[in-house]
Amino acid sequence: MLKWEYQPKQRSRSWLATIRVQRREILKLLSENPSLKPYLEEALQESYDNGRDLASGETNLPLSTFPQQCLYTFEEILSDRFYPGKPTTDDLMD
Repeated sequence: MLKWEYQPKQRSRSWLATIRVQRREILKLLSENPSLKPYLEEALQESYDNGRDLASGETNLPLSTFPQQCLYTFEEILSDRFYPGKPTTDDLMD
């Protein structure tokens, strides 16, 4: 999602597919393990920290480009209608 937001001209079907698949995987994990729900905020921040590192490495943007705290809510992250950043004319969501 960070790559999607911070490199809109690089958006691809591959990125879109990754976001969609990961959303389904998270929902499946939560469905199979409802006891994880009390730990969602902690898990979100840990995952976001990892995401910042990956996004920085894969985009060659400085780590400081990405906010230290996740700006997306858990509901947004899981929503199939939420894609961060400004839409572009060639966004691949159909």
